[in-house]
Amino acid sequence: MPSPVIVPRTDGDREVEKPWRVVVWNDPVNTMGYVVYVFRKLFGYDEEKATILMLQVHHEGRAVVSDGPREKAEVDCYRLHSHGLWATIEQ
Repeated sequence: MPSPVIVPRTDGDREVEKPWRVVVWNDPVNTMGYVVYVFRKLFGYDEEKATILMLQVHHEGRAVVSDGPREKAEVDCYRLHSHGLWATIEQ
């Protein structure tokens, strides 16, 4: 009986999972200053980066504020919800 041939898998054989993105949506409730504060507090962004993201939310209706594995995106989304911001995750 011939012995089985084991073919090692390569990175090309595996389906690469795209990172999940956390999207913050514009809302009529939170002030711009508060949104900047939350982005700085939760993600450690400096004033300039947090302001740019806040303005993107304000003018375009949404901004991607975080990305990574699904578990991290879910935690980030939950943290944003707990601060009163409307956020979703997408792949």
